Amino acid sequence: MLEIVPENPAQHADAIEALYDRTFGPGHFAKTAERLREWNVSLPDISRVALIDGAVVGACRVWPITVSDTPALFYGPVAVRPSQQGARLGLSITGEAIEAGTAAGWGAAVLIGAPRYFGEIGFRVVPSGTLAMPGPQDQGRIMVRDLAGDADALSGVVTAPRVARRG
Repeated sequence: MLEIVPENPAQHADAIEALYDRTFGPGHFAKTAERLREWNVSLPDISRVALIDGAVVGACRVWPITVSDTPALFYGPVAVRPSQQGARLGLSITGEAIEAGTAAGWGAAVLIGAPRYFGEIGFRVVPSGTLAMPGPQDQGRIMVRDLAGDADALSGVVTAPRVARRG
């Protein structure tokens, strides 16, 4: 039975990392989006995990970021186990994470992804140059979405808090 739940790091973290490695390969650490995740800590209460019989089959992690001086959420990576792909599970997981971000009072979401896919749940591509990512990025894949506020107000440099990771 499929269920989508908030991430429980003690139960899900290793399986999520394995899913990301399997889905994106070792090159995913070199992507610009990873600069927003390193030295940052995801928000498990907003992140969502898809489980089938307790096994992780999909995940959408959510991270705090700042655009200029405006707090926002960064959604991703979104990954689904290959055997579960094609049923729009990634959109379901992300949609539930959007609901959680909205309920928590966050104003806007930022995501790097495929516009045709994520556009179905309200993400829209920002005009080129609106958001300055911490590295090279295809401007046609940078998208925003309103949560409890107005994503069109986002403009400027995108940064992430540098949090000392517990280890």
